Amino acid sequence: MPSVTWGVIQGRKEKLVSRVIIFDYLKGLGIIPDELQDLELPSTVDVMRERVEFLQKLGLTVDDMNEYPLMLGCSVRKNMIPVLGYLEKIGIPRSKLGEFVKNYPQVLHASVIVELAPVIKFLRGLDVEKGDIGYVLQKYPELLGFKLEGTMSTSVAYLVSIGVNPRDIGPMVTQYPYLLGMRVGTVIKPLIDYLHTLGLPKKILARMLEKRAYILGYDLEETVKPNVDCLISFGIRKECLPSVIAQYPQILGLPLKAKLSSQQYFFSLKLKIDPEGFARVVEKMPQVVSLHQNVIMKPVEFLLGRTIPSQDVASMVIKCPQLVALRVELMKNSYFFFKSEMGRPMKELVEFPEYFTYSLESRIKPRYQRLKSKGIRCSLNWMLNCSDQRFEERLQGNYIETESIGPSFCLGGKLELPGNAIMSDEEEESDDEMLYRRTVSL
Repeated sequence: MPSVTWGVIQGRKEKLVSRVIIFDYLKGLGIIPDELQDLELPSTVDVMRERVEFLQKLGLTVDDMNEYPLMLGCSVRKNMIPVLGYLEKIGIPRSKLGEFVKNYPQVLHASVIVELAPVIKFLRGLDVEKGDIGYVLQKYPELLGFKLEGTMSTSVAYLVSIGVNPRDIGPMVTQYPYLLGMRVGTVIKPLIDYLHTLGLPKKILARMLEKRAYILGYDLEETVKPNVDCLISFGIRKECLPSVIAQYPQILGLPLKAKLSSQQYFFSLKLKIDPEGFARVVEKMPQVVSLHQNVIMKPVEFLLGRTIPSQDVASMVIKCPQLVALRVELMKNSYFFFKSEMGRPMKELVEFPEYFTYSLESRIKPRYQRLKSKGIRCSLNWMLNCSDQRFEERLQGNYIETESIGPSFCLGGKLELPGNAIMSDEEEESDDEMLYRRTVSL
């Protein structure tokens, strides 16, 4: 009768033989099994074949398995099917499951109840919409491996502490889920502190992040600081940096030196605007660094075609850079009304180029008609550069108040660039409120 020891030895031999057979099978497929040496493997090659074929049906290749061979240690029924079923349930399309596993194969080891479900509950608690969960995880699948009490919680807590609205955390995560994996002490806080030292109030930074969460992904030392230094080197004044960044936060992450060099040369060559004038243009409308040059030339050519001297056109652009982003057909309508109905000299347009940035139908025509009916003659600035309430107050008065030069951020009407609306009609704002107004519509 065989002893117990003999049975144990025989069992070990069978396991070793089985392991050799499995390794030979994997090698035959081109899979390198070295990392599987210390892993518990199935007892038969048929089970391993089932795992390989299951992964291949998902769309994984031999190369994918070689990238992470530990996935072959996962049981089809105990690991793969439950995990993939759960991922499909939370919004990852079945057709994308293979790609998801390629990007984050460690998910196959996870427990649905202990590891995956709590992360989904955490995301829902941040107000990430149920329909966006799959999208968020496809962008950043590593979220499923994070500890709830670690980086994710601390990054959210810090953002709320600087003034980010808790209700905006969900949309921010949907737009840029990587913020949940960023360490506060080494990534987020140093960036916020640096921008704060430039003169940007934290509540303005909070508004910027609510709309453009990906700013957090700009590398402070490699990108942000060099870009700020670049702006200064091109003549942008330090006191204008907060306004420039608040209007166009993306400027912190652009290949800025190349863009500024190209645009500065273009402005000098085509618009006869010197480097100092170009700096003033960037201060007032930093989006100009990203505008296509053919877009810029269309309104410029329209103005030159109205027999306005090139030096006056250059002056107009420096005063109101929004001109270079306007649609020519709208400029034509406003110009025709100015010449045919208002009958004013061209000099007034040169002095107040912001005229073109106001809506003809909703502001210029109604106000002109009101002034005409009362027999009031005034400048374009007095007529247009105020809120409706202030305009009514002016009409009700028995005098025309003294005109004053508006603050440097007063650029006329709303700039119709995609996702941008720089000006509103609010008056008597503090510097912080002005920056906030600019940032809200970025």
